[in-house]
Amino acid sequence: MRIIDSHCHLYLPEFANDIDAVMQRAEAAGVQKFYLPAIDSTVIADILAFEERYKDKCFAMMGLHPCSVKDNYKEELMIAETWLDKRPFSAIGETGLDFYWDKTFTAQQYTAFETQMQWALQRDMPIVIHTRNAMQETIEAVKPFAGKGLRGIFHCFSGTHKDALRITGMGFLLGIGGVLTYKNSGLAAAIENIDLQYMVLETDAPYLTPVPYRGKRNESSYLQYVVQKLAEVKKMDVEEVAEITSRNAEKIFGA
Repeated sequence: MRIIDSHCHLYLPEFANDIDAVMQRAEAAGVQKFYLPAIDSTVIADILAFEERYKDKCFAMMGLHPCSVKDNYKEELMIAETWLDKRPFSAIGETGLDFYWDKTFTAQQYTAFETQMQWALQRDMPIVIHTRNAMQETIEAVKPFAGKGLRGIFHCFSGTHKDALRITGMGFLLGIGGVLTYKNSGLAAAIENIDLQYMVLETDAPYLTPVPYRGKRNESSYLQYVVQKLAEVKKMDVEEVAEITSRNAEKIFGA
């Protein structure tokens, strides 16, 4: 079975003490590629070092997370853009809108998000989108850019069936992770009738750990539980689900 983790933060301190074992468990579970979203300038060195350590398996993104949009967001965007000019990255991201914790910088979040969508269009790169407590606002923000050819992933999709239809109708993919295994999430019903060609697998490790490890640190090997649940929801073979979602990830990222 071949699996791709399209979104994981394996470079964070939560993995510092046992990362080799984490990677070995992932590979034993069939996970062959790992895509690493950026957060802000404080993690760039760690992401690039991690990518170098696990070359040809791990692929860095570059972008500014909405929760990192503060007074210095213009400086942060400048740093990200400078890196995009230096070398290739797998995607712009993660970026988007997050109104869960704080709405102090709502206007700045929109500006940062739109700037990064414009970068993605200009550079012909996919974008990886974070949205929390802002699904409709995010879809509306993406719509004009999608009309110009923007492509990418709505990471950690946890919306309704209607949301899924709107997102896939723009040609975007849904990032499916541990939330699918949560009993009352409603995600299974939301995606049951959405074509698998619009889905990729992700962990968001160390966050959003699937059942049966919910509440503990997430890691890429746990994608096997997401694959199993998705196969159950779609009434398909586990290996077929793993292969189709892996091909989807390689197509969107170009590798």
